[in-house]
Amino acid sequence: MLKSKCIFLNSFTKSDKLKHTFERLNLMMEKRNMNNLLYNKAVECHIYIRRDRDTKETNKKLNNMYNKYSCKCNITNKCSNKNKVYNIYKRQNNLVDNKDKFFCIFRQNFAIGIFERKKPHMNIGTIGHVDHGKTTLTAAITKVCSDLNRGVFKSYEEIDKTPEEQKRGITINATHVEYETEKRHYSHIDCPGHLDYIKNMITGTSQMDGSILVVSAYDGLMPQTKEHVLLSRQIGIEKMIVYLNKIDMCEDQELVDLVELEIRELLSFHKYDGDNIPFIKGSALKALNGDQSEYGVPSILKLLDACDNYIEEPKRKIDLPFLMSIDDVLQISGKGTVATGKVEQGTLKLNDQVEILGIKEKSIKTVITGIEMFRKILDTAQAGDQIGIMLKNVKRNDITRGMVVTKATNIKTFKKFESDIYVLKNEEGGRKNPFSSYYRPQAYIRTADVNCAVILNEDTQVANPGDNVKCVIELMYPLALTYGLRFSLREGGKTVASGVITKLL
Repeated sequence: MLKSKCIFLNSFTKSDKLKHTFERLNLMMEKRNMNNLLYNKAVECHIYIRRDRDTKETNKKLNNMYNKYSCKCNITNKCSNKNKVYNIYKRQNNLVDNKDKFFCIFRQNFAIGIFERKKPHMNIGTIGHVDHGKTTLTAAITKVCSDLNRGVFKSYEEIDKTPEEQKRGITINATHVEYETEKRHYSHIDCPGHLDYIKNMITGTSQMDGSILVVSAYDGLMPQTKEHVLLSRQIGIEKMIVYLNKIDMCEDQELVDLVELEIRELLSFHKYDGDNIPFIKGSALKALNGDQSEYGVPSILKLLDACDNYIEEPKRKIDLPFLMSIDDVLQISGKGTVATGKVEQGTLKLNDQVEILGIKEKSIKTVITGIEMFRKILDTAQAGDQIGIMLKNVKRNDITRGMVVTKATNIKTFKKFESDIYVLKNEEGGRKNPFSSYYRPQAYIRTADVNCAVILNEDTQVANPGDNVKCVIELMYPLALTYGLRFSLREGGKTVASGVITKLL
């Protein structure tokens, strides 16, 4: 609800003045950062209108005007919550019929248009150590794309929009923005780099088709740089591009060359094509400020060109039944519960019946009443889309991150499964010491993280760093699992093992 209050003493029946009014309202909405449905609270403004009894034709024109300038807008003679009334329109004469009351329900909390699939959709994101410039680079990309009419500019403050993020100057939650290039439509995920929020980073990278590794040329390789590359490989991200940031702060070219060599060696160590991976040198801050020098805006254009040409479009599993892992749950005032996530496989349409599985013992059956992607209505969601879905008769507390929404009838929940795991060495960021049966780390599967017990085979007494071992994983809570699904095991802020499900028990 907007706190601002203003009274327009204009004749609202004139289309030009009504247009001016709604344009002012839209600006007020934008200033309050209410420009992203899936990640902000709802805004609903009830505008109390007094007016003369107009002809049917005039009312029809007014309705068209309301719908044009307020997206989700309707006129009624009832108001369920009069505390939300904040804009009053009056005629400047005494010809007002007080018995004729109308309320214009002005909503900025839902779609602003219809999503059209003109270009292939891709999910990419920024990863790297804290304070290396991931969020600044994300803002710079949206700025450059906005100047080319291929997206909406998102400032640093809009991307890191929670009070805690702005106070500490770091990213805590993975944030999504969108933009376009000549060839593709991108959903961009800005991941947190701080060690304390690695869980949110794992959730973010699990939704990516490719990633942009941001490294400060001034600082070089740092602990979270190495861990993010490791996690990207474990999750299955095949293509990565490097953006060597803050190049303007580094005057020693030999130091820059050394940092580049170290990064290429790290990528090759994790089985990326370190010798041929695109390296873009630049300054995200310069680009954000509109600097046209080599390390400013041109570096962002080179980066976007590399994304188009180097990151291959993955083969989407459109023919399989719909499945989406939930990464966030929101309660939209006056609407209902929205679950967000990346569609893993299949397609989804309005009024489709789905089942929500995992975490809890009983599944939830519901119906899809709305589908959106970046505040745009989708007729059909398909594999690879980053969407928000409205769930009928589902409460906010009924679902949580880690559950899956699916149309498949053969997917069930399990608490135990057999797996092959690789125990990371100390130099790979893993443990120094071996572990034995009933070792209890946390398992990261899709967007879920759950405590588990690792039960080694009888012929294996301990699992040493660097070993490939067969074991049984017993989860604390049931999850919707499938054969061949990859997962990570973490303990004490570090990844200790990665594995794949070989049999469900």
